[in-house]
Amino acid sequence: MTCDTKSREAKVGESPIHDIFVIGGGINGCGIARDAVGRGFSVFLAEMGDLASGTSSGSTKLIHGGLRYLEFYEFRLVREALMEREVLWKNAPHIIWPMRFVLPYFSGGQRPAWMLRLGLFLYDHIGGRKLLPATRTLDMRRDPAGKPLKPIFSKAFEYSDGWVNDARLVALNARDAADRGATIRTRTRVVGARRDGDNWAITLEDLRNRRTEEVKARLLVNAAGPWVDHVLAEVVGQNAHNVRLVQGSHIVVRKKFDDPRAYFFQNKDGRIIFAIPYEEDFTLIGTTDRDYDADPHDVKISDAEIDYLCAAASEYFADPVRREDIVWSYSAVRPLYDDGASKAQEATRDYVLKADGGGATAPLVSAFGGKITTYRRLSESMLEKIEGFLGKRGRPWTATAPLPGGDFPATGFKAEVGTLQADFPFLEARLAHRLVRLYGTCARTLLGTARSTADLGRDFGGDLYEAEVRYLVEHEWAQTAEDVLWRRTKRGLHLSREQVAALEDFMRELDKGQSAAAE
Repeated sequence: MTCDTKSREAKVGESPIHDIFVIGGGINGCGIARDAVGRGFSVFLAEMGDLASGTSSGSTKLIHGGLRYLEFYEFRLVREALMEREVLWKNAPHIIWPMRFVLPYFSGGQRPAWMLRLGLFLYDHIGGRKLLPATRTLDMRRDPAGKPLKPIFSKAFEYSDGWVNDARLVALNARDAADRGATIRTRTRVVGARRDGDNWAITLEDLRNRRTEEVKARLLVNAAGPWVDHVLAEVVGQNAHNVRLVQGSHIVVRKKFDDPRAYFFQNKDGRIIFAIPYEEDFTLIGTTDRDYDADPHDVKISDAEIDYLCAAASEYFADPVRREDIVWSYSAVRPLYDDGASKAQEATRDYVLKADGGGATAPLVSAFGGKITTYRRLSESMLEKIEGFLGKRGRPWTATAPLPGGDFPATGFKAEVGTLQADFPFLEARLAHRLVRLYGTCARTLLGTARSTADLGRDFGGDLYEAEVRYLVEHEWAQTAEDVLWRRTKRGLHLSREQVAALEDFMRELDKGQSAAAE
């Protein structure tokens, strides 16, 4: 694992036939590409937008077992997810860290105390928990967690789960895959895929210059998320209805509480939402669950969802959540496997892999459903399918391999921040903390030979400097201000319109320079 390599766009002629072609640059596609190339397969991945530009940047940003899935008897999924929490934390302690969740309850509430205790007992004991602390009961009249809530909530349970910077998880999987030899191509649409004997002939369109080209591969992986059925129907030419699209929306408000713990709120309709400390100065509230039948590109939060989230949070907070408190919102479509569940929130979050072909027919494997916590296990399951067609190469390896920047102890974040400040004494504490949170040990590559703030170049606002922008363009496929501000970082929460416009102008000039140099 290195931090000093740069994003590249390989020429098709570098390898006439790839082992695996992956459609989709979300968490599943990038996770599969990383696992496969690490085992010795040659891999080409195409993403029609930016990395994590769809579902994978629109999650609630949790690495969690899914406490509420126990109600739907999803024991296998919950156990697998619980086991992954500490695995992923150790692999990426810069972008993943433990978080304690406070679950308030009162007599006559949605779920009785005995049910919550039973669920949390299972949660503590079926997932191989080692580092994360166990559940405990809180007296909310004395505990600081009770301060921002209404006095009716006198008791609560506190349990462990994890937080993840979801879009960065995707980018780091892609970065590691590329470092190991995979070709990663963004803003590239797959417009056709046909079987050519025992290979696939895949037609690509570069959405920036409208040029087309053909790539050949022995096996095609469809990890297109909400577009997985679309790929089967429009690209491959198969009739398909495998996914149930469910919209999930979130709102971000000015900080509602100072406690580092998050809240798990049970709503009167049986659904749940979280209220989570976010980007130091804010609180993230979500998510909604409702069926979605339009184009996933067009998804955005509705007025009804805003009202729902404000009302649900206000049932708990002493200071109500109002529309005018909202500083940002985001919405995404989850491609859940259609298991026939009657309600969107009851549809399974488990993943399903379906394959066809083999022998003299080029194989295709499609991934349906899944959740960000189990992306690595989904990738391993996909590799079992792939090896059934292409033969075995290397062994499973990702459980103990850190992602770029994550090569320090799981509990060593504070020490890593201190080391970075010692090496770069001009860094203010807040900036050093943010850089390690996003880049881990790769922050040193970003900072390079800088010996003062002036060496970082132009300040775009919100402690976003030119050095960081250039790093994201060169190493992480960022091409637009939106890529930088809302996926690679969340500096969009801190910049004015004028500052955003200045960044957009800078990136356009940077892109022109790179295009001229490439020609």
